[in-house]
Amino acid sequence: MTITKDAVVEKLKTIQGPDFQSDIVSLGLVSDIFIADGKVFFSITVPAARAKELEPLRAAAERAVKALPGVTGAVVALTAEKKGGGMEAAPPPRPNLPPQRPAAPRPAAPPAPPSTQSGKRGVPGIEAIIAVASGKGGVGKSTTAANLALALKAQGLRIGLMDADVYGPSVPTLFGLHDRPEVVDKRMKPLEAHGLKIMSIGFLVDAGTAMIWRGPMVMSALTQMLTEVDWGELDMLIVDMPPGTGDAQLTMAQRVKLSGSVIVSTPQDLALADARRGVAMFRKVDVPILGIVENMSYYSCPNCGHHAHLFGHGGARAEAQAMGTPFLGEVPLSLQIRETSDAGAPIVVSAPESEDAKAYGRIAEAVWARLSQGVGGRAAPRIVIER
Repeated sequence: MTITKDAVVEKLKTIQGPDFQSDIVSLGLVSDIFIADGKVFFSITVPAARAKELEPLRAAAERAVKALPGVTGAVVALTAEKKGGGMEAAPPPRPNLPPQRPAAPRPAAPPAPPSTQSGKRGVPGIEAIIAVASGKGGVGKSTTAANLALALKAQGLRIGLMDADVYGPSVPTLFGLHDRPEVVDKRMKPLEAHGLKIMSIGFLVDAGTAMIWRGPMVMSALTQMLTEVDWGELDMLIVDMPPGTGDAQLTMAQRVKLSGSVIVSTPQDLALADARRGVAMFRKVDVPILGIVENMSYYSCPNCGHHAHLFGHGGARAEAQAMGTPFLGEVPLSLQIRETSDAGAPIVVSAPESEDAKAYGRIAEAVWARLSQGVGGRAAPRIVIER
């Protein structure tokens, strides 16, 4: 039996909203509904301050949809807006609500696997999986991941890019992609741009939606994007991680056979302190550190060519040396990088001969060289790069 959006909407009309007078559909709290091969994806808009107390509402909606004939699974998220459905003034939930099942205690994180990463699963058809991470937000990690993927593609490799930042996906904007993925034989097909295969949670939710997802939901979403997407044959999958050292990072590091990680930082001490934590986390779960990238390393005046070190300079290189970690290279703070990223055509493809694009190319060569040396447990095939 094929499930329809209308059937899902009718079922959700049975879920009482937080005002205790109307249902969540009538209150306008339900986002656009996306159905892929029996799996239903949607979100419920709530005030951020009430997200925790309204978790039973989300769980009730998910159970209701899963009970529909033809539904094989459901992913329901709470999303935040400052105002929505009159809930700001709504009273707290009444004590006589139907009892909810208590949430199962979160299991303790498994111990770090041995250095061979035994017990971690690879993804069929993908030779190497590289995590691009940062200890904090705002350091240009997603821009680096996108241009790194394109620079590796320019070297003749088969590359995929997965946007694992479920809280703030940037990849759809970076590549100007906003379509829904097609589902063929129960597997989602990644979208494609500039020769890359690309998948993001941003393709499944409305633009601008603020995701309020707990750890298990993050783990489920990342697992599905890895294993239920038709990636085909890839030499490398670049994974743009969310900032920090939380559930998404641990899920990827503990469940997937990562070939290595690239840490992105800016030169100043505040960013470097967080980068240190990122390096320490990956080392604890035995993921090789391929190296550190210093982003926004300097500003080059387009008129006179003078370099101004707005955030300091050389901090990431010095930190890499102190931690015994390779330094992969530096990328300038560039208006052209920003403009091409906002336009959906990253600098590596829109201006491949520019100095900014060449900076990413050198970093890509350094990453590939590390993999070619067998870092991450698998030697990469030799690629000859002509200059």
